[in-house]
Amino acid sequence: MQRIIIFANGDLPDINKANALLHPDDFIICADGGTRHAFALNLKPDLVIGDMDSIQKEHWQKLEETGISIELFPPDKNETDLELALNRAFELEPKEIIIIAALGGRLDQTLGNLALLSNTRDAAIKIRLDDGVEEIFFCRDQVQVQGGSGDIVSLLPWGSPVHGVQTQRLKWLLNNEILYPEKTRGISNEMLNDTASIKISSGNLLVIHTRKS
Repeated sequence: MQRIIIFANGDLPDINKANALLHPDDFIICADGGTRHAFALNLKPDLVIGDMDSIQKEHWQKLEETGISIELFPPDKNETDLELALNRAFELEPKEIIIIAALGGRLDQTLGNLALLSNTRDAAIKIRLDDGVEEIFFCRDQVQVQGGSGDIVSLLPWGSPVHGVQTQRLKWLLNNEILYPEKTRGISNEMLNDTASIKISSGNLLVIHTRKS
Protein backbone atom coordinates (compact mmCIF):
# COMPACT_ATOMS: atom_id res chain seq x y z
CA MET A 1 0.00 0.00 0.00
CA GLN A 2 1.40 3.36 -1.03
CA ARG A 3 -0.48 6.00 0.99
CA ILE A 4 -3.06 6.24 3.70
CA ILE A 5 -4.99 9.46 4.26
CA ILE A 6 -6.45 9.95 7.74
CA PHE A 7 -9.09 12.63 8.25
CA ALA A 8 -9.15 13.97 11.81
CA ASN A 9 -11.90 16.16 13.26
CA GLY A 10 -9.95 19.42 13.45
CA ASP A 11 -10.17 22.51 11.28
CA LEU A 12 -9.75 22.45 7.51
CA PRO A 13 -8.89 26.02 6.47
CA ASP A 14 -8.96 25.53 2.68
CA ILE A 15 -10.87 22.59 1.26
CA ASN A 16 -9.46 23.10 -2.24
CA LYS A 17 -5.87 22.97 -1.01
CA ALA A 18 -6.69 19.87 1.01
CA ASN A 19 -8.20 18.27 -2.09
CA ALA A 20 -4.97 18.92 -4.00
CA LEU A 21 -3.15 16.60 -1.59
CA LEU A 22 -5.21 13.57 -2.57
CA HIS A 23 -4.40 10.79 -5.04
CA PRO A 24 -7.04 8.55 -6.66
CA ASP A 25 -5.60 5.37 -5.11
CA ASP A 26 -5.31 6.67 -1.52
CA PHE A 27 -6.72 4.47 1.24
CA ILE A 28 -9.03 6.72 3.29
CA ILE A 29 -9.47 6.36 7.05
CA CYS A 30 -11.71 8.75 9.00
CA ALA A 31 -11.29 9.26 12.72
CA ASP A 32 -14.87 9.67 13.98
CA GLY A 33 -16.01 13.23 13.14
CA GLY A 34 -13.32 13.54 10.49
CA THR A 35 -15.87 11.81 8.28
CA ARG A 36 -17.38 15.26 7.62
CA HIS A 37 -14.24 16.35 5.77
CA ALA A 38 -14.18 13.23 3.58
CA PHE A 39 -17.83 13.70 2.65
CA ALA A 40 -17.25 17.41 1.97
CA LEU A 41 -14.62 16.31 -0.56
CA ASN A 42 -17.01 13.74 -2.07
CA LEU A 43 -14.82 10.87 -0.88
CA LYS A 44 -15.98 7.44 0.21
CA PRO A 45 -13.93 6.35 3.25
CA ASP A 46 -12.49 2.86 3.29
CA LEU A 47 -12.73 2.78 7.09
CA VAL A 48 -14.25 4.91 9.85
CA ILE A 49 -12.94 4.34 13.35
CA GLY A 50 -13.70 5.72 16.83
CA ASP A 51 -16.41 5.95 19.47
CA MET A 52 -18.65 7.99 17.12
CA ASP A 53 -19.41 10.66 19.70
CA SER A 54 -18.67 13.51 17.30
CA ILE A 55 -19.95 12.21 13.99
CA GLN A 56 -22.97 14.01 12.56
CA LYS A 57 -26.23 12.05 12.49
CA GLU A 58 -26.69 12.34 8.75
CA HIS A 59 -23.14 11.14 8.17
CA TRP A 60 -23.70 8.11 10.40
CA GLN A 61 -26.79 7.27 8.37
CA LYS A 62 -24.83 7.61 5.15
CA LEU A 63 -22.15 5.25 6.47
CA GLU A 64 -24.76 2.64 7.27
CA GLU A 65 -26.52 3.07 3.92
CA THR A 66 -23.35 2.73 1.86
CA GLY A 67 -21.89 -0.17 3.85
CA ILE A 68 -18.63 1.57 4.72
CA SER A 69 -16.54 -0.41 7.19
CA ILE A 70 -16.83 0.91 10.77
CA GLU A 71 -14.71 0.02 13.80
CA LEU A 72 -16.67 1.11 16.84
CA PHE A 73 -14.96 1.67 20.20
CA PRO A 74 -16.48 2.46 23.61
CA PRO A 75 -16.37 6.11 24.80
CA ASP A 76 -14.32 5.09 27.85
CA LYS A 77 -11.00 4.35 26.20
CA ASN A 78 -7.35 5.34 26.64
CA GLU A 79 -6.75 6.59 23.08
CA THR A 80 -8.15 9.45 21.05
CA ASP A 81 -9.97 8.54 17.86
CA LEU A 82 -7.01 9.79 15.84
CA GLU A 83 -4.62 7.54 17.75
CA LEU A 84 -6.88 4.57 17.01
CA ALA A 85 -6.91 5.49 13.32
CA LEU A 86 -3.14 5.91 13.27
CA ASN A 87 -2.62 2.54 14.97
CA ARG A 88 -4.77 0.87 12.31
CA ALA A 89 -2.86 2.68 9.56
CA PHE A 90 0.47 1.40 10.92
CA GLU A 91 -0.88 -2.16 10.83
CA LEU A 92 -1.54 -1.78 7.10
CA GLU A 93 2.15 -0.91 6.52
CA PRO A 94 1.85 1.89 3.95
CA LYS A 95 4.83 3.82 2.66
CA GLU A 96 3.28 7.13 3.70
CA ILE A 97 0.58 8.43 6.06
CA ILE A 98 -0.91 11.92 5.72
CA ILE A 99 -3.17 13.19 8.50
CA ILE A 100 -5.54 15.94 7.36
CA ALA A 101 -7.47 18.33 9.63
CA ALA A 102 -5.55 17.56 12.81
CA LEU A 103 -4.97 21.20 13.79
CA GLY A 104 -7.17 23.92 15.25
CA GLY A 105 -10.08 23.72 17.65
CA ARG A 106 -9.02 22.43 21.07
CA LEU A 107 -5.41 23.08 22.03
CA ASP A 108 -5.11 19.84 24.00
CA GLN A 109 -6.18 17.82 20.96
CA THR A 110 -3.77 19.72 18.71
CA LEU A 111 -0.82 19.11 21.05
CA GLY A 112 -1.80 15.47 21.39
CA ASN A 113 -1.93 15.12 17.61
CA LEU A 114 1.56 16.59 17.29
CA ALA A 115 2.79 14.16 19.94
CA LEU A 116 1.46 11.24 17.90
CA LEU A 117 3.92 12.15 15.16
CA SER A 118 6.83 11.61 17.56
CA ASN A 119 6.14 7.87 17.77
CA THR A 120 9.24 6.18 16.33
CA ARG A 121 7.90 2.62 16.29
CA ASP A 122 8.06 2.48 12.50
CA ALA A 123 10.43 5.15 11.27
CA ALA A 124 10.39 3.68 7.75
CA ILE A 125 6.87 5.08 7.21
CA LYS A 126 6.74 8.73 6.22
CA ILE A 127 4.11 10.50 8.30
CA ARG A 128 2.97 14.11 8.44
CA LEU A 129 0.10 16.39 9.34
CA ASP A 130 -1.00 18.39 6.31
CA ASP A 131 -4.05 20.47 5.43
CA GLY A 132 -2.71 22.01 2.23
CA VAL A 133 -1.76 25.21 4.03
CA GLU A 134 0.60 23.82 6.67
CA GLU A 135 2.52 20.58 6.82
CA ILE A 136 4.18 19.30 9.98
CA PHE A 137 6.58 16.40 10.39
CA PHE A 138 9.63 15.31 12.36
CA CYS A 139 13.23 15.32 11.22
CA ARG A 140 15.29 12.60 12.92
CA ASP A 141 18.17 12.55 10.44
CA GLN A 142 17.64 14.60 7.30
CA VAL A 143 14.64 15.83 5.33
CA GLN A 144 13.76 18.03 2.40
CA VAL A 145 10.95 20.59 2.42
CA GLN A 146 9.15 21.02 -0.89
CA GLY A 147 7.44 24.37 -1.33
CA GLY A 148 8.14 27.77 -2.78
CA SER A 149 10.22 30.87 -2.26
CA GLY A 150 8.96 32.88 0.71
CA ASP A 151 7.33 29.90 2.47
CA ILE A 152 7.87 29.90 6.23
CA VAL A 153 9.78 27.03 7.84
CA SER A 154 10.01 26.76 11.62
CA LEU A 155 12.23 24.28 13.44
CA LEU A 156 11.19 23.32 16.98
CA PRO A 157 13.25 20.93 19.16
CA TRP A 158 10.89 18.36 20.67
CA GLY A 159 11.49 17.74 24.36
CA SER A 160 15.27 18.09 24.38
CA PRO A 161 18.03 19.96 22.51
CA VAL A 162 18.66 19.02 18.89
CA HIS A 163 22.33 18.88 17.94
CA GLY A 164 24.19 19.35 14.67
CA VAL A 165 21.42 21.28 12.91
CA GLN A 166 22.40 22.15 9.35
CA THR A 167 20.16 23.85 6.81
CA GLN A 168 20.44 24.68 3.12
CA ARG A 169 18.41 27.09 0.98
CA LEU A 170 16.84 28.82 3.95
CA LYS A 171 17.29 32.57 4.44
CA TRP A 172 19.00 32.21 7.82
CA LEU A 173 21.36 29.25 7.65
CA LEU A 174 22.23 27.00 10.55
CA ASN A 175 25.65 25.36 10.42
CA ASN A 176 26.14 22.53 12.91
CA GLU A 177 24.14 24.42 15.55
CA ILE A 178 22.22 23.36 18.65
CA LEU A 179 18.56 24.30 18.98
CA TYR A 180 17.06 24.34 22.48
CA PRO A 181 13.38 23.65 23.28
CA GLU A 182 13.15 26.63 25.65
CA LYS A 183 14.41 29.05 22.97
CA THR A 184 12.78 30.30 19.75
CA ARG A 185 15.75 30.61 17.41
CA GLY A 186 14.38 28.16 14.86
CA ILE A 187 11.04 29.89 14.31
CA SER A 188 10.06 31.76 11.12
CA ASN A 189 12.84 31.00 8.69
CA GLU A 190 12.13 31.44 4.96
CA MET A 191 12.64 29.26 1.91
CA LEU A 192 14.75 30.80 -0.83
CA ASN A 193 13.47 28.52 -3.62
CA ASP A 194 11.37 25.41 -4.12
CA THR A 195 13.40 23.06 -1.91
CA ALA A 196 15.10 23.41 1.46
CA SER A 197 17.22 20.82 3.26
CA ILE A 198 17.53 20.13 6.97
CA LYS A 199 19.96 17.74 8.63
CA ILE A 200 20.58 16.94 12.30
CA SER A 201 23.01 14.69 14.17
CA SER A 202 20.79 13.88 17.18
CA GLY A 203 17.41 14.72 18.68
CA ASN A 204 13.87 15.07 17.42
CA LEU A 205 13.17 18.20 15.38
CA LEU A 206 9.62 19.28 14.57
CA VAL A 207 9.42 20.95 11.16
CA ILE A 208 6.50 23.26 10.43
CA HIS A 209 6.17 24.40 6.81
CA THR A 210 3.62 27.13 6.10
CA ARG A 211 2.95 27.58 2.41
CA LYS A 212 2.76 31.12 1.11
CA SER A 213 0.23 30.22 -1.58
